[in-house]
Amino acid sequence: MFNDAQALMKEIIANKSMYLKGVVGLFPANRTEDGEDVLVYASEEDREAGKPLDKFCMLRQQAEKESDDPYLSQADFIAPAGYQDHIGMFAVSCFGCDALVTKYESENDDYNKIMSQALADRFVEAFAEYLHRNIRLDLWGYAKDESLNEEDLLKIKYVGIRPAPGYPSQPDHTEKTTMWNVIKAQELAGIELSESLSMMPAASVSALVFAHQQSSYFAVGQVGKDQVESYAGRKEMELPLCERWLSPILNYERD
Repeated sequence: MFNDAQALMKEIIANKSMYLKGVVGLFPANRTEDGEDVLVYASEEDREAGKPLDKFCMLRQQAEKESDDPYLSQADFIAPAGYQDHIGMFAVSCFGCDALVTKYESENDDYNKIMSQALADRFVEAFAEYLHRNIRLDLWGYAKDESLNEEDLLKIKYVGIRPAPGYPSQPDHTEKTTMWNVIKAQELAGIELSESLSMMPAASVSALVFAHQQSSYFAVGQVGKDQVESYAGRKEMELPLCERWLSPILNYERD
């Protein structure tokens, strides 16, 4: 299988049948006064003027813990007003896979169809890894002296995190719409969002980028109605709609 993947990969490169495209942005940012959300600014001037470009609403761990560990939110990794902190974000995709899949389907070649999809996923994940490293060392440069081998990279020994909307640290997929508004992912890179907020093409990766030295991946877990009501209010979203998007993590039955 490995040899087959290598052969197909060489064919894809030779024919230029797949290509990678993406968009990345770095923005001034501060967490809100209540500590629960993150305001993003288009420029330092807008930050000084108190004119945010948009707001990322975050969810906080709420289920009772047996330890003294803090109840984390991604907003904790951004400094409050008065500090010149930043947040990064990106969306990247592998284009061309759908055409290749259609070709192999017409040839009744399920093996290479699935192999093409698997390679597209690997290509875009590698692109995301490369881009995140470029952000740390060059574009943002907060870890410009980083020197890690491949093994340490895979063990996530670098400073900072790149959590994706819809994953455990922020299980609300609707926050993708905020990211798409801020970095113009569809206009600049052709990456669309479906009605269910899946990324198109399917081989796509998007993430927020945090530089805080103590930032870490975590799972929000189950949340109560009090937080959901607060979250819906901060997002200016009707409560029933908010509950529908958050239904997998609610610790109560929806009405």
